[in-house]
Amino acid sequence: MLQFILSNWIEFTGALLAVAYLFLSINGNIWLWFLGFATSSFYLIIFFNNQLYADMGLQFYYIIVSVYGWIHWMGKGKNNKKIQTSISTITLTKLNWLLALSSVLVLQITLYLILKYTPSLLDIPEASYPLGDAFTTAASIVATWMLARKILENWLFWIVINSFSMGMYVIKGMYITSGLFVIYTLMAIVGYYRWRKEFSVTLN
Repeated sequence: MLQFILSNWIEFTGALLAVAYLFLSINGNIWLWFLGFATSSFYLIIFFNNQLYADMGLQFYYIIVSVYGWIHWMGKGKNNKKIQTSISTITLTKLNWLLALSSVLVLQITLYLILKYTPSLLDIPEASYPLGDAFTTAASIVATWMLARKILENWLFWIVINSFSMGMYVIKGMYITSGLFVIYTLMAIVGYYRWRKEFSVTLN
């Protein structure tokens, strides 16, 4: 077991940081954005080594959104006083859901075409599972933006994304990361109900 961890220390460390990141996310702790930097740094290497280029590129997006998320979550109240942003929802109108889902579709198509044809131009190995990689990356982009905006339904997106990713990583032999995504899926369910409870309290 120790030998396995040592030979896969980058993936193991990235997984531990990711669990800590998700724990802070569920609890609405603003320090999650700092852990996001560290987690993304490790997974840039992991996904490149496994030819999951869209997931690799997603880590750069996470770094940018981490800065935005920190700024938005802090917010500002009266007299320029910093306040924690409250949880919101997109379920008030069907248009919001349509915009979110259509954004995933457009991004997925775009990423799929990039993954399908760019590797040969750059003389690098072909992308593994370009359609699945494009879907999880596209949905993650939208879900992360929703998390940064502190929108409740980001957890519903993550439940689907994490479940799908788990299967893809098992096929790739990324067993540490696939195990991480089992935890991710379960914690996303917990996160949804915890945020929904907090959101209900703020309405009363």
